[in-house]
Amino acid sequence: MYIYGKNVVEEAILKKEKITKAIIYEKFNDKNLISALQKLNIPIRYVPKFELDKLVNGMHQGIIVSVPDYEYASIDDFIHEDNALVVILDHLEDPHNLGAIIRTCEAAGVSGIIIPKDRSVLVNATVIKVSTGATSNMKIARVTNIVKTIEEMKKDGFWIVGSDMNGTSYDEIDYRGKTAIVIGNEGSGMSRLVRESCDFIASIPMIGTTNSLNASVATGILIYEALRKRK
Repeated sequence: MYIYGKNVVEEAILKKEKITKAIIYEKFNDKNLISALQKLNIPIRYVPKFELDKLVNGMHQGIIVSVPDYEYASIDDFIHEDNALVVILDHLEDPHNLGAIIRTCEAAGVSGIIIPKDRSVLVNATVIKVSTGATSNMKIARVTNIVKTIEEMKKDGFWIVGSDMNGTSYDEIDYRGKTAIVIGNEGSGMSRLVRESCDFIASIPMIGTTNSLNASVATGILIYEALRKRK
């Protein structure tokens, strides 16, 4: 898998990820980053900008490196934590949303993120770039069935808070204790079965003419409300 961008590559070096090669713009001028790669004996190939543009669809900032595919966690790595706060993503499709959500979750100290194995965006180069490398510090698990996973989490003491327009105001919900926040698909929201599995439905008031928020923005609002309530 290719990852790209200065911050992302720097994070990969700091985390001692296995970088197999680096492809760098021939006029790249970040000498510190080049030196860091050279010290690790990573093969470097200098190329014209158009070759970098062909490799990835995003702002590569003149540097691309090859690393192994992202290694997902198991939900058992984080759902048994005391007072765990987990985010469940119900078939998100936009890598920019997933990347932004990962960045927010990592910044807020969320225990882990759960995504489905099918019909969902995966952790790819775009997600890693948007997250500015936060994927290295965030536990993300893939599950076969979200509803069954929620059922198991409830047995482990979780309260499940879904997000939807028709529910209780998000600031009136108690997020203390083990809590999972569910964010639905960008277009259709939570699926019916997932919604029915929730203990609470949190709604963010819409005062203007816009009737919904971007998934990553809604996630951030709910996460930080949960942190406020937990103080």
